[in-house]
Amino acid sequence: MDHLTRIFDDSLGMENLTQDNGSADVNRRHFIGNSFATLMTLMGGVALVRSQSASGQSAATSERYSGPPLKIGVIGCGFWGRDVITALSRLPNAPVVAVCDTYGAYLRRAQNSTPNAEAFEDYKTLLASKEVDAVVVATPTHLHVEIVLAALEAGKHVYCEAPLAHTIEDARIIAQAARKHSGRVHFQAGLQKRSDPEVIYVLGFVRAGAAGTPMLARAQWHKKTSWRRASPNADQERALNWRLNRSTSPGVAGEIGIHQIDLASWWIDKRPSAVTAFGSVLQWRDGRDVADTVQAIVEYPGGSRAVYDATLGNSFDADYEMLYGSDATVMMRDRRAWMFKEVDAPLLGWEVYARKETFFKEVGIVLGANATKLLAQGDNPALDTQVATQGELYYALEAFVANADMVKTAVKDFEENFGSGDAEALAEYVADIGKKKLPH
Repeated sequence: MDHLTRIFDDSLGMENLTQDNGSADVNRRHFIGNSFATLMTLMGGVALVRSQSASGQSAATSERYSGPPLKIGVIGCGFWGRDVITALSRLPNAPVVAVCDTYGAYLRRAQNSTPNAEAFEDYKTLLASKEVDAVVVATPTHLHVEIVLAALEAGKHVYCEAPLAHTIEDARIIAQAARKHSGRVHFQAGLQKRSDPEVIYVLGFVRAGAAGTPMLARAQWHKKTSWRRASPNADQERALNWRLNRSTSPGVAGEIGIHQIDLASWWIDKRPSAVTAFGSVLQWRDGRDVADTVQAIVEYPGGSRAVYDATLGNSFDADYEMLYGSDATVMMRDRRAWMFKEVDAPLLGWEVYARKETFFKEVGIVLGANATKLLAQGDNPALDTQVATQGELYYALEAFVANADMVKTAVKDFEENFGSGDAEALAEYVADIGKKKLPH
């Protein structure tokens, strides 16, 4: 299990290698800036997603919907690449100008959904295009490293889907390359929950101590699906089923669990120190060597732990995340959140008036829910309501576009004022600007 442990450790710590704004500091500032409005609204019994700006628009709208277009190329137009293209189409400043895939059917479908984009069968040709400012790498995991390295060398901003790679060696190579090029381009790992306003909102309560001392996190993902895909072409079918082989995939825990385990680590505010995991093929005995049912215990310095389980053989209870603290438990499910207080927890005041929902015999204080009524009070109700209903991928790509533009502008400003000869000074300047980046 050492292979699995190291992939978790490097992937979860990716943001520490490629950005300067510590997640804890970012979210403390986020919470302090919004806590008064948040608590006042809770006292009125309205469930929140995010606070309002002075203009009445949601924070996401007022802070993120600005800047010139960032022209994007999507490399990998399969099932996930299709979702990426759809999410980008909803952003006002992220035109898809190029699409790339080696499989003709996927490439044609991508062309149909992005008629103004140029189609490429070879990603190297796409990277040579001066029309492309940034790329989203949505290929199978084992193909990430080669494409990411080439994109960074070509001076493109890079969003790489998580997990970064299927081996520790490739993950480390990507991390080192991202750091090397951080003075000129923005690199973002696809840990989507890091950019989700609702997750960040709930994290504010955790950082403020509402749950007490974090002791245990628990997460699960249950979905009855074989992960196997069919094709009339034998070679293409083998390529489509890369997730079923250890040689090309870190399995269910790596491909799916990375997002939930990363959230647990973010809540606990520590990096994992060890992982003990188990896996078996129990449902889909079709020749695969990737387990369809897994359990993992992730240990952190100080003794806290995260427990994770996933299965492709049963759909009951779906997926959710829990944080157990000394004063309360926080549950996130379907992008909503609740806090269940312990009977001996200190009274915070605001929770007396907050909206509550009952789960069997437990009463949960609503921390996050649909906020369309609140958002509709803004200057642009239609846009705010749309933003409130977007998913994690949308917010992750939104942050990528905004942060890439920030780096791009910083490089341009520096070179116009000081020239391009001092690479070290440029890197320091960009790093300083990077402290204002959106959470990612």
